[in-house]
Amino acid sequence: MPALILLLVAGCAKPEAATPPPPPEVAVVDVQLEDVPVSLDLRGRIAASRTAEVRARVTGIVLERVFEEGDLVQEGDVLFRIDPAPFRAAYDQASARVTAAEADLAIARRSAERLAPLAESKAISAQTYDDATTAVTQAEAALKLAKAAAKAARLDLGYTSVTAPISGRIGRAMVTEGALVSGAQNTWLATIVQLDPVYVDLSVPVSELLTLRRAQQEGAVEASEEQGVVSVRTTDGAVHPHPGSLLFTDVTVDPSTGNTLLRASVPNPGQLLLPGMYVQAEVTGQGSRQAARVPHQAVQRDATGSSVVVVVDGKAERRPVAVATSEGTSWIVTDGLSGGEQVVTEGFQKLRVGQPVRPTPWNEGDHSQQEDG
Repeated sequence: MPALILLLVAGCAKPEAATPPPPPEVAVVDVQLEDVPVSLDLRGRIAASRTAEVRARVTGIVLERVFEEGDLVQEGDVLFRIDPAPFRAAYDQASARVTAAEADLAIARRSAERLAPLAESKAISAQTYDDATTAVTQAEAALKLAKAAAKAARLDLGYTSVTAPISGRIGRAMVTEGALVSGAQNTWLATIVQLDPVYVDLSVPVSELLTLRRAQQEGAVEASEEQGVVSVRTTDGAVHPHPGSLLFTDVTVDPSTGNTLLRASVPNPGQLLLPGMYVQAEVTGQGSRQAARVPHQAVQRDATGSSVVVVVDGKAERRPVAVATSEGTSWIVTDGLSGGEQVVTEGFQKLRVGQPVRPTPWNEGDHSQQEDG
């Protein structure tokens, strides 16, 4: 009987509650806001700062090509010579007509001068004197026409020496010696491009520009009166040694892309940058704003491709952020974080959003050693 009682008592006893597991441990960094230069990472294309198409202005036969293709030429250098003989003959004829017109004017003036006293004494009719003065006016007009024709002939004669309209590098010749070129059709002879400096045409989302300007108006970004500094990287990752400056922002938006154009001027003394090249450019120096630097591994991508971080405040919270650019091993986060918050850098596989976690300081040096090992 006592044994039965003991068994019943044992069966009525409640089991002890299971001890919950401790919160997972994650590595975190403290967010500290600092003033960072406003910068934009953009893609762009190189364009020549000046381009000139050399074209024929008179019709004739090309006698000589003076330059070597690919040469550097200076403004005013002779590039082609067109046969000047017919134009020299035309100029000589026009000059002779000027001489004849001057002689006709001299005769008309002398005749009018002789008739003037006779007209005053009524020795001749008024009509006769009027005809004499009219002849002077006609002779003066004929002289002006002759001089204008001579000037045009002189210009045509000068156009037989085709000169460079700008300084720069000249490309291939589009005609050869012996070719007939047309002034009426403006035959294309060659092209000169100026490659120092060059333009960099950058495409930037207009939404990004609007956000920046709104931040400047609200005081979140300290505006600067200095021009933006443009650092260019070529497709092989090399940094162009000569930084440029921002020139202007276009006043229109491409409706198909929602982007607008920024144009920068970049020195190119070695002519390493050629028109048509694609480049990556960082535009900085437009002011500064409050931003946070967080390690690369702290920023992840969600299903939509947006940047997110996990913030710890007793519990894990996933939060979208705006990432401006990368510097070294850190991302520059311009929106979504406040000073003093803690961001997870390691232990993502252990945590559950909304559940408690145990934060520990992240040691970048230890992490680097683990990666190296």
